Amino acid sequence: MLRIALPNKGRLSEDTRELFNDAGLEVRASSERALTASLGGEFEAIFVRAQDIPEFVADGAADVGVTGWDLVSESERTLASHLDLGFGRCRLVVAAKDDAGITSVEQIGTTQKPARVATVFPRIARRFFAERGRPVEIVPVSGAAEIAPHLGIADVIVDLTSTGSTLRVNGLREIETVMQSSAHLVTASAGPRNGDPIRGQALDELVTALGSVIRARGQRYLMANVPRDALDAVRRVLPGLNGPTVIEIADHGRFVAVHAVVAADTIYRTISQLRALGGEGILVTRIERLVP
Repeated sequence: MLRIALPNKGRLSEDTRELFNDAGLEVRASSERALTASLGGEFEAIFVRAQDIPEFVADGAADVGVTGWDLVSESERTLASHLDLGFGRCRLVVAAKDDAGITSVEQIGTTQKPARVATVFPRIARRFFAERGRPVEIVPVSGAAEIAPHLGIADVIVDLTSTGSTLRVNGLREIETVMQSSAHLVTASAGPRNGDPIRGQALDELVTALGSVIRARGQRYLMANVPRDALDAVRRVLPGLNGPTVIEIADHGRFVAVHAVVAADTIYRTISQLRALGGEGILVTRIERLVP
């Protein structure tokens, strides 16, 4: 049985539990504070801090982990990503005060006066500025890095943002993106338990299950009856995964049934186009799983 390290709190934890539940791997714990749980009776979960998961996985305490790629990069442990889970998306950025007059990384720090950089990600920040040849002094903080420039603790910060609104509210300007991040399913580079084939197969099955849920999100299954003589036009409206499935209706009359997978954000326009072609009996449903 694979042991999977999952975030124990926060939005990352909530999104992870939702994904596993949708994949049929419901979290079954003895209590809300339990440190371990069964995942649908197929896997064992351990709940730890997201920032500790790279270490747990790299050291073999867990076979698989779910955590942010920013935390994997900061850990400097060699891990393999098997799936981008699509949530927890954010950017790690360099930012400075609006009135600092800094508009590019090349303006940060000099040999005579290295810039002070406050960040929760000291390793990533140190690598980034070293690669850009900028002399800096890293000031590690545990949180609220955006206040550091206003207190004179640092000249710039390296911090996470999703929309940039928190930076703007605090009078900070984005200078450059250091990296993009999201939640990933990770293992040690050699795979679960150094390439154990049984655990390797279990990992493949887990990736397939979670991937099928991720692919289904944002997709809808559409069914409609359309005029037979409009099929060529219908195929252009419903490209689907491999084109629409066309099914004969029992009376073999003027209409045929078409089924297709379409993007959720195009449903409104797709329905309008089908109706314009004479389509009727249109039905749209959600998709739980989508395995290519």
